[in-house]
Amino acid sequence: MIITMVLTVISTLIAIPAIDKAESEWGPDPKQVVVDEMVGTWMALFAVPVTREWYWALAALLLFRVFDIWKPLGCRWIDQNIHGGWGVMLDDILAGIYAAAVLTVITICA
Repeated sequence: MIITMVLTVISTLIAIPAIDKAESEWGPDPKQVVVDEMVGTWMALFAVPVTREWYWALAALLLFRVFDIWKPLGCRWIDQNIHGGWGVMLDDILAGIYAAAVLTVITICA
């Protein structure tokens, strides 16, 4: 878990300037860049129970994608108002946090 946390932080810090550079070539929030989805998925996976059954990881991924597409409570605002690498990364990080929160509640109730 510690290694994943460190990799998440490092990936985010490296991705922000890289996305800024990519945007100068490909335009805002380029679809060729997927590191934001990767980090958002990692955020959701932090909530997978220690038992590590495959369906919890699948649930984390699906919940992240739902929140990433739906863009609730702050995700849409970040997506529309914070530009560059920070905006690209932060809306997916927040979607991952929402997914982790929902998955945590589900695992507690299960």
